[in-house]
Amino acid sequence: MDLQSLQVFLTVAREKSFSRAAHKLYRTQPAISISVRKLEDWVGQPLFVRGSRAGKLTEAGELLSEYAERMLNLKDEIRKGVEDLQNLRGGKLSLGVNESSIHALLPALARYREHYPDVKILIHRVLSRDVPHEVLSYRLDLGVISFLPQDEKLAATPFVRDDLAFVVYPGHPLAKRKSVDISELGGETFIAHIVDSPHRTGVIQLFSKHNVPLRMPVDMPTIEGIKRFVEMEMGVAIVPGMCAKMEVERGSLVEVKIKQMKLPRQLYLIYRRHDEISHATRALLRLVRTRESKPADGRREDKVSAT
Repeated sequence: MDLQSLQVFLTVAREKSFSRAAHKLYRTQPAISISVRKLEDWVGQPLFVRGSRAGKLTEAGELLSEYAERMLNLKDEIRKGVEDLQNLRGGKLSLGVNESSIHALLPALARYREHYPDVKILIHRVLSRDVPHEVLSYRLDLGVISFLPQDEKLAATPFVRDDLAFVVYPGHPLAKRKSVDISELGGETFIAHIVDSPHRTGVIQLFSKHNVPLRMPVDMPTIEGIKRFVEMEMGVAIVPGMCAKMEVERGSLVEVKIKQMKLPRQLYLIYRRHDEISHATRALLRLVRTRESKPADGRREDKVSAT
């Protein structure tokens, strides 16, 4: 049985005539009869009452007629659904980000929603070190990380460059300074992020290199918690600049430059290199793609077609 045979069967049932069905389908009457006979062989029962010139359906024919209508309608729904996916009038986009990376992605997602409001966006909170595995395991369409993936099966598109920011509360003695030498920070209480990351390691190494004590008596599970605690005048912190942008602009936190701190963060969108990516994924990559033609490791990244 195939959908074409069901279409022939339904046309005969509606026209109540093999000859009229043949005329409507631009086929010969013998071809119509053979198609119906094969369908009857598959069902195992006659579909039309023999000798009935009006093309009367048997009970099996009535039952098959109901199912055939559903299946052909479903075929049309499938076609429409695929067209909707291609034209981004539906579908979904699954992304994996850590707590800080979502701040970088929000502007792109806002533009994406303006262009494609019917695509469902699913944001999963995932540790950066786990994002590549989740993408390769097909649990995510895209992931955001701050390092180039080592697996050759992953491609990376750079999209945001950020710097770490040293922030203090407005009443802090350093709040009126534009910059500070790292040697002046040995007595400060730092509110730290409990999640181990290359940037936490980089800050620790920076203080160690300059022989400056780094006091971190409080580890917080979230950057939001860190910022709130600093606002409560319980210490100072070093956080991704994009995560503190709003608080610095409204004045609840003050950013002070550390002269020796040069720890930029390049964020990448990663995806499976050799797979055919969805239209929804392709559209987001177009929105965030930078003008760079090569990622930081010198390998030319995969091009994503605009179609």
